[in-house]
Amino acid sequence: MLKGFFNVPAPANEPVYSYAPGTTERALLRAAIEEARSRKIDVPMYIGGEEVHTAKKVKLTPPHDHTHVLGYYSQGVKSHVKQAIQAALSAKEDWENLPWEQRAAIFLKAAELISGKYRYKLNAATMLGQSKNAFQAEIDSACEIVDFLRFNVKYMAEIYGQQPPANSKGVWNRVEQRPLEGFVFALTPFNFTAIAGNLPTSVAMMGNVVVWKPSNTQIYSANVLMQVFREAGLPDGVINLVYVSGPDAGEVIFKHPDFAGIHFTGSTGVFQDIWKTIGQNIHLYKSYPRIVGETGGKDFILAHASADLDVLSTALVRGAFEYQGQKCSAASRAYIPKSLWKDLKKMMEKDIKSFKIGGTEDFGNFINAVIDEKSFDKISKYIDRAKKSKDAEVVIGGEYDKSEGYFIHPTVILAKKPDYETMSEELFGPVLTVYVYDDKKWAETLKLVDGTSIYALTGAVIAQDRYAIQEATHVLRNAAGNFYINDKCTGAVVGQQPFGGARGSGTNDKAGSMINLLRWVSPRTIKETFNPDTDYRYPFLSEEE
Repeated sequence: MLKGFFNVPAPANEPVYSYAPGTTERALLRAAIEEARSRKIDVPMYIGGEEVHTAKKVKLTPPHDHTHVLGYYSQGVKSHVKQAIQAALSAKEDWENLPWEQRAAIFLKAAELISGKYRYKLNAATMLGQSKNAFQAEIDSACEIVDFLRFNVKYMAEIYGQQPPANSKGVWNRVEQRPLEGFVFALTPFNFTAIAGNLPTSVAMMGNVVVWKPSNTQIYSANVLMQVFREAGLPDGVINLVYVSGPDAGEVIFKHPDFAGIHFTGSTGVFQDIWKTIGQNIHLYKSYPRIVGETGGKDFILAHASADLDVLSTALVRGAFEYQGQKCSAASRAYIPKSLWKDLKKMMEKDIKSFKIGGTEDFGNFINAVIDEKSFDKISKYIDRAKKSKDAEVVIGGEYDKSEGYFIHPTVILAKKPDYETMSEELFGPVLTVYVYDDKKWAETLKLVDGTSIYALTGAVIAQDRYAIQEATHVLRNAAGNFYINDKCTGAVVGQQPFGGARGSGTNDKAGSMINLLRWVSPRTIKETFNPDTDYRYPFLSEEE
């Protein structure tokens, strides 16, 4: 490894600002929110070097204040997807031939812009467009996206630095990490601005070109990200941002011969349909596409009888209800020993009753709105069914109201059966289902946790008994790609806990690690011989003794 050549700035996790009363950051964020609410913006698609506007305009509104209009985005159609693919392919040769350190510099500059100049604008966009409170926005649209950009540059340098040992006389062996042939499709979710930014940039960083389709409910902050990337020096056509329907995007992209891969975060059902479509069209492609996805979760917290009640209660209320439970890692099922349940329920009830609920503009609100009416209706139906069911009981919360915003109060359901629907099905909202088990049935409960859900994203065990911790860690080794001991099952940090799960939760390619970046290159091995043989005969062929 050429140490000097591969030297890059050593990344460190971006500091999380507190936004406590009286702080400078609190005042600056308030000003950014007021500025964003004071005007309506016209959000274009970004194709090649053009800002593309269309006649069809779609409203952008805060989920917690759906009568307020933040602006409009231009709805695209199939022809815009075709234009984006062509723009990407036109940019491909120059981009992949740009020295890697020049590409790295662009994304390091983007990290600096988000850390500084754009911090409050991007956080405000996330708070208003996705209904995140100040702290949840800060750890997402400031810190995590900055961490992704900086740490991915480090991983990129390490990948390029991995070379065969130079111990063969007269031979030079080397490995070249090539971008994929074609373009990559980035399909990103609403719930994390950081994920929406990481999926296209981690691919582009490795020399690939990208067509990026964000969730419609994340377009408001995606627009700010694109402004950052362009200001950082990203060449036209490397990342193309389009707002089209899923069917329109799929119809064009998954039939294109230059389709080289998809970087996806979203639902398990959608990802499985995409995988099926790619398989059916495999004969159309120049190469086998890379399929990378992080999908659903039915994440668990398992308590042992030795658990510290304060630790357990805090892990549950934070893990289940921060950002309204709209994290793929959010705690949505809990297994509690009978000996702890009565006291735990009182503690949780006290905390949940203290939650303030409302818009993100009021920094005192811990709970905000779910993302849209479709999500609101889905979650409220689960709550209504639980209220009527003989197999479940709503023991905390259960209220909801969408007259002004899509507000669902944090809700705890007590399931009388371990396979009740909200113990196994993903809700993606502020609903936690608890199953109370007999303290003596610890081993049986471990099997329940492992077998109840198709998902395997995150999970946690809360216990003081070290034997119990070891047993849970072993038995549940396939039940969660990110496993936590005496902590909530959310909050993975780039560079510390690479994120991803298996089973129905995705391909476990670990965003925020070298593992993920390796999916976006295709290695070529080169052997150069300085003293090549000039005769086909080997010594053993000699007839002389």
